[in-house]
Amino acid sequence: MVTAVIMPRQGQSVESCIITEWKKKVGDKVAVGDVLFTYETDKSSFDEVAAVEGTLLKVFAEEGDDVPCLDNVCLIGAEGDDISGFSAGAGAAAEAPKAEEAPKAEEKAEAAADVKADEADTSKDETVFVSGGVLKISPRAKALAQKTNADILKAVPTGAEGRIIERDIRKVLDAGFTVSAAALEEYFKAGKALDGTGANGKVMLSDLTAAPAAQASAAPAAAAPAADYTDEKIPNIRKVIAKSMHASLSEMAQLTLNASFDATKMLAYRASLKASGEAMGMGKITINDMVLFAVAKTALNHRGVNAHYLEKDGIMRFFNTVNLGVAVDTERGLLVPTVFGAEKMSLCDLAKNTKKIIADTQAGSVSPDLLKGASITVTNLGSMGVESFTPVINPPQTAILGVCCSTTKIKTVNGQNVFYPAMGLSLTFDHRALDGAPAARFLKELCTNLENFDLLLAK
Repeated sequence: MVTAVIMPRQGQSVESCIITEWKKKVGDKVAVGDVLFTYETDKSSFDEVAAVEGTLLKVFAEEGDDVPCLDNVCLIGAEGDDISGFSAGAGAAAEAPKAEEAPKAEEKAEAAADVKADEADTSKDETVFVSGGVLKISPRAKALAQKTNADILKAVPTGAEGRIIERDIRKVLDAGFTVSAAALEEYFKAGKALDGTGANGKVMLSDLTAAPAAQASAAPAAAAPAADYTDEKIPNIRKVIAKSMHASLSEMAQLTLNASFDATKMLAYRASLKASGEAMGMGKITINDMVLFAVAKTALNHRGVNAHYLEKDGIMRFFNTVNLGVAVDTERGLLVPTVFGAEKMSLCDLAKNTKKIIADTQAGSVSPDLLKGASITVTNLGSMGVESFTPVINPPQTAILGVCCSTTKIKTVNGQNVFYPAMGLSLTFDHRALDGAPAARFLKELCTNLENFDLLLAK
């Protein structure tokens, strides 16, 4: 029995995913639990594992292809199984036809009529220009080829006067001869059929450059200087980050306020937790956890920084809960997962939830549904020695808090100069949504709460 492996839907907002790497190729044996391929949304990456054993019979998408969710990606079955009833867009509901079910007579007649009509329609013959000449092709055949990226150069014309008709394209597709979208234009310019190196023999862009490169290397030539740069394709997630950051800076009136607070009590509490907290089963609680806790407890008193500015709808959305975005540095780029209802959590629970979501984000397994919905975001560069910076707001949020490192400062206490650890905070806010005074009041109360962290815990 043939089993279709579909592209999963990772989150309700995800419409398609990009295949990043095939771990199996056609003809490979597959066991339950084997990774078939890896894929990514715009913000997360995942492994797709086999739920059945058998042989990988066919793949419908190449590395780099953007595949709609629930579409077929590949087929697993026994060697020799009939897979003619499956297609890339059939989805999970597709079933292979039973061998004993012959096409109905009326279907045969309809197919014959289609071919006859295709052959008869010579008034609108089109041409495909290739190196050294042109190919005559019927409009229906050309439309099908364009829709499926069929390898026209491998089609055997069966129409009148050597024209390619629709059934010729279908035979090409049945044989699995296709061309990647990136290679299509250059391939037809070359005008010579090639055996592709992609899955099922798909012609890839690299196939077009391989032969000329081999010829060039064989010809004697002066040695070219070694390149002092490396070109890398921009990852999809970097494109998403770039688009979001550009929109943020170009569409908002952003302003950053900088302040610092006396971290003496907070650091003392952290030392107490480090000495005894973990032994009491509280787990590791970091300075960042404590800042997140204070932000969650403070933001509800200042609704302007815990909101969305929805300009197109003409409204401000004020949240009655704090959905705390936590900026996370990953190998794939900056991601911001959300801890929903953070103000309802104890310090211990918030620390556990934050560590779990950060770990999932860094591993690329976080649900896309958790990468949206934040009402305010916190980003921490303190561990890197940054004393002050300008964080960029994640639209449509109205504020983002940057956490900086601690430095030693001096203040006067009872006439005496006292050294103390001062930790910096940088608050960027959207001046369209709120003014400087309410933003400053939030920052002031936050500093007070952090300076008196032991009292904040008692609230």
